[in-house]
Amino acid sequence: MVLCIGPEGSGKTLLLRKVQNSDYVDKNTTAVPTVGVDIFNLIIENKLYTIREIGGAVAPIWSKYFANVGKVIYVVDTSNLCQISAAGVLLFTVLVHPLLQKAKVLTMDQFLLVLTKMDVSYRQMRNEALLMLQMKRLQNEIHQKITVVEASAITGQGRNEIIKWIME
Repeated sequence: MVLCIGPEGSGKTLLLRKVQNSDYVDKNTTAVPTVGVDIFNLIIENKLYTIREIGGAVAPIWSKYFANVGKVIYVVDTSNLCQISAAGVLLFTVLVHPLLQKAKVLTMDQFLLVLTKMDVSYRQMRNEALLMLQMKRLQNEIHQKITVVEASAITGQGRNEIIKWIME
């Protein structure tokens, strides 16, 4: 099971819809914020992958869904500077959670940090977002490999990298 989490409004739903079907999302597509859980099924090379998206509004209970998780996708909206610092606090909380540590989810390449809405961010936002998320510090303290992908649900940027990561 792949778990997709991130702060409210980070773009998880549209991103997963784009991953599920490259033609589903365009400039006119909107999404209602997920309050609770949504399930996305991907069939890639005749294999079923299930992604459980949990809304950012229920971040205090994300840990209830950490059991039996094989991979974690954490989505951050790079166009929202105010959200990035709060996203960093949530990220650290997720990375150190005992259920994920016991499941060894974070011991290999099982954690994907998606910097989304890159189509509306300026080019330097990736570096600023990583600084605000304190990625260098996290990498020194956590010692887990975190794969970083830049993405846009509108343009499809990062879609192939996310699919490849899910399949690994």
